[in-house]
Amino acid sequence: MFKTKKKHREITSLVLFDFILSGTVVVAVQVTFFILKKCPCILCGCLFVPNMCKVRWQDFDQDLYVGATVVRPGQDPYARNKFNQVESDKLRMDRAVPDTRHDHCRHKQWKSDLPASSVVITFHNEARSALLRTVVSVLKKSPPHLVKEIILVDDYSDNPEDGALLGKIEKVRVLRNDRREGLMRSRVRGADAATAPVLTFLDSHCECNDHWLEPLLERVAEDKTRVVSPIIDVINMDNFQYVGASADLKGGFDWNLVFKWDYMTLEQRRARQGNPIAPIKTPMIAGGLFVMDKEYFEQLGKYDMMMDVWGGENLEISFRVWQCGGSLEIIPCSRVGHVFRKQHPYTFPGGSGTVFARNTRRAAEVWMDEYKNFYYAAVPSARNVPYGNIQSRLEMKKRLACKPFKWYLENVYPELRVPDHQDIAFGALQQGGNCLDTLGHFADGVVGVYECHNAGGNQEWALTKDKSVKHMDLCLTVVDRTAGSLIKLQGCRENDSRQKWEQIESNSKLRHVGSNLCLDSRSARMGGLTVEVCSPSLNQQWKFTLNLQS
Repeated sequence: MFKTKKKHREITSLVLFDFILSGTVVVAVQVTFFILKKCPCILCGCLFVPNMCKVRWQDFDQDLYVGATVVRPGQDPYARNKFNQVESDKLRMDRAVPDTRHDHCRHKQWKSDLPASSVVITFHNEARSALLRTVVSVLKKSPPHLVKEIILVDDYSDNPEDGALLGKIEKVRVLRNDRREGLMRSRVRGADAATAPVLTFLDSHCECNDHWLEPLLERVAEDKTRVVSPIIDVINMDNFQYVGASADLKGGFDWNLVFKWDYMTLEQRRARQGNPIAPIKTPMIAGGLFVMDKEYFEQLGKYDMMMDVWGGENLEISFRVWQCGGSLEIIPCSRVGHVFRKQHPYTFPGGSGTVFARNTRRAAEVWMDEYKNFYYAAVPSARNVPYGNIQSRLEMKKRLACKPFKWYLENVYPELRVPDHQDIAFGALQQGGNCLDTLGHFADGVVGVYECHNAGGNQEWALTKDKSVKHMDLCLTVVDRTAGSLIKLQGCRENDSRQKWEQIESNSKLRHVGSNLCLDSRSARMGGLTVEVCSPSLNQQWKFTLNLQS
């Protein structure tokens, strides 16, 4: 009918336009079908067939997409994203990463009838190369029938095309907020739009590893109250090298409610030797990457929609899942890499510290009962941060018949040491970046300082009401009441004056009561801590993580 493709496009487009104007709906639909059958990309994005212009990820033009936002010569490659964007932009969207799974995982067969998942990825001003690699890794490393869709929620990025252009890729849907909403509300928007029975939440700077999705879906399919997370491998923020993470870690926190990784106890590691790829029960998830049944997500209260931007949401959902009848697991056969940054690339209205404190207070006030006071002891400034109305969350907690925080501490996180009612200060005894440490010594051993690791253990101390500085059943003991005398660990004795200490100068020093000398670290490298004449020296500045006295 038409001699050239160009002429075909021009004429058929004109015919369609004329028919639409005439209001002949039936004819317009027929002509539209003819056009799309012969030339499917003429009406890209039209209301009739919105997916006709989709391309396979293999056919997506990475160079065109990423090239529009490259770092120019002389610009700081860390300025936009707080990771090395130049190195990120060099990588292909489907780059190979090492298979970091345990050997047992490579031979394991996963169930074939697993439910499909909607993958929800929220972002704000993400580097295009990192965002694209996240999307492509999901599509490349997942069985096609298990990924129903990838929902990108653009949280009001400066450039709408960062997300919109990725909407050309098969299975990718893009939602854009018309104002900044933050991680929690953006994830809820994505979850509400999801059409698959299982939700997978990912950060926007991840790379999925081989067969990452099947083991996660299998655990959720067996029990919809399980919330599961992969082992999170490390993508170096400077050179983007992909490094496997330890499989002996669980998520945890200190009383400041900052997330940390805890090593499993020796007993726990020994128990896993027979099955090193068994799921790991974890008190807390990092929050950026997890899989959850959609119906259960909704039943359990989604996210706290009054939390802002970022921070504290992983605490809240972890407490809620455990206390309200669910469980959290890390699945060793699932590996996903994540770019860990040292600071946020975006701004927080009111400042990041205030936003984090507000969110954390909301989690503490709803879920921690009387134990929230240990949080306020660790972070006294948080008391001054308004946290808004929590009535609806408290009503939800009551409706779901959730267990008290005491149950959580006893059954889920017994490793977290709870201060005794006799303690007036507790936790690590810090001096700059170092902490008072037993150095693995026992009775009659000296103590020293070591880099703070925030894992308790050898660095966990308590100052009691009877003025003892205790580590388990051992107390700091002054060998001799003269300056320069060594400090040793000895069994605690109620009336031993050599073991009596008090905090002075706004709780910044520890003074031995009997000698009026202060705990000093100047000789730490030469054999141990000593007591010395009290002075303004930094060697005598000590601070407990928690001060529990008013």
